[in-house]
Amino acid sequence: MIRLIQQNLFLGIVIGVLIIVISTYVVNKNKKESEGTIVREFYGLGTIIRLRVDGRNGERAIQEAMDRLNVIENKMSVYKEFSEVSMINKNAGVSSQGVSTDTYFVIKKTVEYSRLSEGTFDPTIRPIVSLWRIGSDNPRIPSKSEITNNLKLVNYEDIILDERNHSIGLKHENQAIDVGGIAKGYAADEVRKVFENCKIKSALIDLGGNIYALGTKPDNTLWNVGIQNPSDTRGEHIGVISVENKSVVTSGNYERYFTKEGKIYHHIIDPKTGYPSESEIISSTIISDHSIDGDGLSTGGYIMGLEKSIKLIESLKGIDAIFITKSKEVYVTSGIKNNFKITNTQFTYKDSL
Repeated sequence: MIRLIQQNLFLGIVIGVLIIVISTYVVNKNKKESEGTIVREFYGLGTIIRLRVDGRNGERAIQEAMDRLNVIENKMSVYKEFSEVSMINKNAGVSSQGVSTDTYFVIKKTVEYSRLSEGTFDPTIRPIVSLWRIGSDNPRIPSKSEITNNLKLVNYEDIILDERNHSIGLKHENQAIDVGGIAKGYAADEVRKVFENCKIKSALIDLGGNIYALGTKPDNTLWNVGIQNPSDTRGEHIGVISVENKSVVTSGNYERYFTKEGKIYHHIIDPKTGYPSESEIISSTIISDHSIDGDGLSTGGYIMGLEKSIKLIESLKGIDAIFITKSKEVYVTSGIKNNFKITNTQFTYKDSL
């Protein structure tokens, strides 16, 4: 009887210790999740994606974000034959294609940005881009006749938007759209929505250089985003912009290019000429509330040239820009002058044109 009591007492002590250990583990685990930082890197949307989240629901938020990104890619990638964008291209000049709310919204926005940028941003430029194959293993310089013939297919006004039937079409056969230049911005905005729904208040969303800074850093200071030096290797900056709840998107001639007989051919093609842009701008950064705005305006701003680009950005509420020229001059629009600092002495800050 005494032995039984001793056994029960021993068992009770063991159980008690286990409860304490488990309780301590759970408390510490929750504490770690609420105070720690979770970072995930993975491939999607044709680029390396990096998500950094601070908060209790970090793991859940990142998983939901990855699921959302996968949905967007399956709808909008031109490299997936079953995507809605691919189906629009296959039916060009024949019929319109019913699409999801996501795809309709993105393509409608591309038309808006094309108008704002006077056609320097144009999603129907895919036939020309396909000729150059910049970024592939075998880039080439197309013949003048190839460019002339394919330029006839480039016209954003040939995109047929049917809001009532939620369908999109192209007027002529062989026309094709590519929303890769804006889908990443839309995707970043959607990831932000996922994080906000998960009550995440501090996060950094990086979709291959499309940055969205949610809230502030865990220590309540602003996020510092480096502006790439277009004349140097990746990771070298000309300056830093301090932001909170802002998107930072850059288009630069250093991103994808090839060299032929000593001449550099970069991937930012001017829809009016069919050749890489020869604007004095070599880097165009847009700071905005929504990343889709940054994507839509950074390319157009790059091609339009300095004077027109600054005038356009200054006319848009809540949107600012940093433009770097071939002569290493840096122009900053009025809304962010106090938040941007040049850190590379090779570049000169210019207050105005």
